[in-house]
Amino acid sequence: MDYQQLLRDSMETARRAPRRGRPADYIPALAEADPESFGMALATVEGEVFGAGDWEQPFSIQSVSKLFTLALALAEGGDDLWHRVGREPSGNPFNSLVQLETEQGIPRNPFINAGALVVTDRLLELTGDAAGAVREFLRAESGNAAISTDDSVAASEARHGHRNAALAHFIASYGNLRNPVDSVLAHYYAHCAIAASCRDLALVGRFLARHGLRADGSRLLTRSVAKRINAVLLTCGTYDAAGDFAFRVGLPGKSGVGGGVLAVLPGRGAVCVWSPGLDAAGNSVLGVAALDALTTATGWSVF
Repeated sequence: MDYQQLLRDSMETARRAPRRGRPADYIPALAEADPESFGMALATVEGEVFGAGDWEQPFSIQSVSKLFTLALALAEGGDDLWHRVGREPSGNPFNSLVQLETEQGIPRNPFINAGALVVTDRLLELTGDAAGAVREFLRAESGNAAISTDDSVAASEARHGHRNAALAHFIASYGNLRNPVDSVLAHYYAHCAIAASCRDLALVGRFLARHGLRADGSRLLTRSVAKRINAVLLTCGTYDAAGDFAFRVGLPGKSGVGGGVLAVLPGRGAVCVWSPGLDAAGNSVLGVAALDALTTATGWSVF
């Protein structure tokens, strides 16, 4: 199969869609993104990488980072995390507070903001440097030592992060944060503000396609844990539009409001697409359309 042409064709199909969406504007640093940017990369389990468009341009990975914090927290600390965060779709926007009070400070899943704060807190407790652990993991798996946090984006998120601060304090009021709120928020913003390219993220995502094996062949996760992360990605990874993403794309995936979407092809590889224009749920319009075209053309789906 000509992977390069497959990516080009998927992107061309997506470009025919009537909508483009708009960049996230509640984080000023992200609002500056060029809505015409569009890139796509596919990395096979063997390590081959193919790309099209702006596939090597770094962008703010935002909530895609939540996948890596979850994997590292489970690798370092085991299943105890699941006593502090659930595994069910929220049915509400990613930054919603409404369920926390009725569910006594236990976020619905690890990919909404409330859940990601708890996972960040756990990883900080385990490693002493949650954001640093994520950065080093991305560098190692992608082979790109230049991956780092964009400090201007992190600072912009912190200045306008009132909702996240409210979530963190509310969770802490139920005793579900172990570290100071300010420390948890700082590490959360720092890992969300990591800049990486489609190439980088496709290479990193292979650990789930390889059932928990890292790029060097060492085991990060058991096959069972990798399976479970893929399951939560499928049901919760694209905010309150996870059902539509499963319907259209049929793959485990994690999106971010920077416009990136990382999808896992179990046993085959990982694909990352980036376009900053978002829909109302916070998912890349062209990105989801391109993944839809890819799985429609190839039959690569978990269904």
